[in-house]
Amino acid sequence: MSGMRTKCVLAYSGGLDTSVILGWLIERGYDVIAVYVDLGQPCEDRAATLEKARTCGAIHAEIVDVREELCRDFAFPVLQWQARYEGTYLLGTSIARPLISKVIVDIAHREGASVFAHGATGKGNDQCRFQLAAEALDPKIAVLAPWRIREFRERFPGRTELIDFCDERNIPVKASKGKPYSSDENCLHTSYEAGLLEEMTTDGFELVEFGMTVSPQAAPEKPEMVRIDFESGVPTKVNGKALAPHEIVLELNTIGGRNGVGRSDIVENRFVGMKSRGVYEAPGMTLLYEAHRLVEQLTLDRDLVHLRDRIAPEVAEMVYYGFWYCAKMDALSAFIREAQKPVTGTVELNLYKGNMLVKSRTSPNSLYDAAIASMEGGGSYDQTDAEGFLRIMGLPGRVQGGVRPRG
Repeated sequence: MSGMRTKCVLAYSGGLDTSVILGWLIERGYDVIAVYVDLGQPCEDRAATLEKARTCGAIHAEIVDVREELCRDFAFPVLQWQARYEGTYLLGTSIARPLISKVIVDIAHREGASVFAHGATGKGNDQCRFQLAAEALDPKIAVLAPWRIREFRERFPGRTELIDFCDERNIPVKASKGKPYSSDENCLHTSYEAGLLEEMTTDGFELVEFGMTVSPQAAPEKPEMVRIDFESGVPTKVNGKALAPHEIVLELNTIGGRNGVGRSDIVENRFVGMKSRGVYEAPGMTLLYEAHRLVEQLTLDRDLVHLRDRIAPEVAEMVYYGFWYCAKMDALSAFIREAQKPVTGTVELNLYKGNMLVKSRTSPNSLYDAAIASMEGGGSYDQTDAEGFLRIMGLPGRVQGGVRPRG
């Protein structure tokens, strides 16, 4: 009896894994609501994806467009931290997962569903990000991860069995039994992993068919200048044109992408303990990180920016692991909003074959004073004062040197 069946909301992409999971959940007696969270995944027929979900037996299927929210409320606050996981990764996938969980939990509440299902594996980070976010938003919701269920893994030990399941049920999927890697896309970046990329001797830049960027070697022979404006640490304009957050990222993806900006190949430490390799492209966010850093150099004082930089690796870790909805992140978010208030200004970058070369930077809040900084005479800085400054700063060293000579 349909009325007695448990309602489940599935984070549905229409790809191989979630297509199989949809059918498997229905076999197990769930009424499945398929939700495609639109993060700006390129080259996907969203209408066809919804129709496929309905054809496969979902009682309801819908698209939720969160592209603006993703950029405005998730990516840009992380940008303000200059947060990079392990000093390199710009967190394009990590940022999106708590937002997906928020959408799914909201729909579960609306539809009276008690289960949130997803297609993340039991070896990766995404299972952590989905579950930690969902349970923080609603501790009563049950998170169902089929890849963590032995019965599911035994039935589908590899891609061949997944594809066969779809073929038997006439479920259309764009998948090949011989695909050399997997990918995950949103408007912030594209990540490539697994398959041949698991071999450290594989040249990732040669193997991957990049979708957002040209190679630096194939980029134009002349530099292209791009101008980016910020207000209180938030990007607001590209080349003088005011744009919404999502539009800024898209515009810079185009500009950076055609100039070969934003590719990386990283071996990173997953939250679950293993090392993994990912090849990434994030042209727009790479430009924003660099431009934002350059405005900060003018507008933030030394002690504040050094404090931010000490905390930033921990923020990156929290985002990477999935601790977005927690008291520590709430407090740190309040800190960074206050810290970023003076970060207003304009940066011009020359882009050339993957390089970002600063052309100019200006700010109405600039703390840079050429008269003070100049090696020439003048300005309010009296070099005589440095004598006393160094006597005070050097006092502990002189005392210790007298007690414990190093010579």
